[in-house]
Amino acid sequence: MDGITTGALIELGAVAAGAGIAGGILAGLLGVGGGIVIVPALYFALTLTGMDPTLTMKVAVGTSLATIVFTSLASGMGHHRRGAIDTALLRLWAPSILAGVVIGSLLGGYVSGEVMIAVFATVALAVSLDMILRKGRSDPQPKGFSRPVWAVFGVLTGTISALMGIGGGTIGVPLLNFLGYDIRRAVGTSAAIGFLIGVPGTIIYALSGLGAAGLPPFSLGYVNLLAAAVIVPLSTGFSQVGVRLAHSIPRRTLRLSFGAFLMLTSARMFLDLFGG
Repeated sequence: MDGITTGALIELGAVAAGAGIAGGILAGLLGVGGGIVIVPALYFALTLTGMDPTLTMKVAVGTSLATIVFTSLASGMGHHRRGAIDTALLRLWAPSILAGVVIGSLLGGYVSGEVMIAVFATVALAVSLDMILRKGRSDPQPKGFSRPVWAVFGVLTGTISALMGIGGGTIGVPLLNFLGYDIRRAVGTSAAIGFLIGVPGTIIYALSGLGAAGLPPFSLGYVNLLAAAVIVPLSTGFSQVGVRLAHSIPRRTLRLSFGAFLMLTSARMFLDLFGG
């Protein structure tokens, strides 16, 4: 990218640092991989550098997925130590989630930035309303479905998550909670799902962006290595703070905090989309 100033790069690094801290805490607290904070933060910072608006969302999403690989791994390990990951469900869901990630990542490399913003904002708003307005459930026996039904859930979760640059928590947490899973178990399992989303998603976004004109310095395709290098150590470290909070605060507070963050994020993205 020509013409980017040193000041703009410093500003990008500063925003990335803040996103790493907030994203790490949210990753551990809510099982979201941190992308729900990292994507809009990077989108905003990249826009300030004067970057082509058609590329900003793609770079934000690709970079977010790269950070989720490490953040979700750290968060997932923390939840696993507390027995909050449903490994049987994880094994059942993994193949279809991976298929969805491939679909979503390929779409993300070719659809317009405006479409990606619209998808991000719409899904975030829908999930936030669901989490805030609906009472939480924790049935003694969570609902069971046949493998084909779980496969559909997995493909949709993987596709939307890869297209939005987020871990599986934004879709997985409310879905599993609705199906009767305890909110903390839903958070822990979704944190592990983030790793399955991040690895293939990062590879595909990096490859699909190779040779694209107008990318910021230190980019590998649609993955900005500078921002990722700043975010990863902070997000992985602070994810353990979120894990401790997730197992100490009331379940209702956990759902409300999840919904509130998603609603604020959605509002900001809609404002950008419509030029507000």
